[in-house]
Amino acid sequence: MGKRDDLIAAYAEDLKTKCKMTPDMALLTKVTIGCGPSIYDNDASTVAASQASELETIKTNFLMKKLGLADSPKLLEGINAVIDVYGRSERKKYRAVVYYMLVKQFGKESAYK
Repeated sequence: MGKRDDLIAAYAEDLKTKCKMTPDMALLTKVTIGCGPSIYDNDASTVAASQASELETIKTNFLMKKLGLADSPKLLEGINAVIDVYGRSERKKYRAVVYYMLVKQFGKESAYK
């Protein structure tokens, strides 16, 4: 197993234990690959959920550009709902896990087919 496989296994464990979700491993793998090299960078691999600029970046670059969603207040509501599920007090919120949950939240699995 390579480093990416190890990370995907860690993300799946977070989904199971912290988010109480059974991950779709094929989708999780595709979302992780879609994150690119950021998964290997300590800072970029996590989401700073308390920073408004980080949430805005997720909304613009991921939800609108990658998933093709139209700008609306529902996007930020969705991001906040995902962060609530992950746990606001959880210090290490992996970007791939947050993105995976957003894909599920907005029903945009087709973006990774």
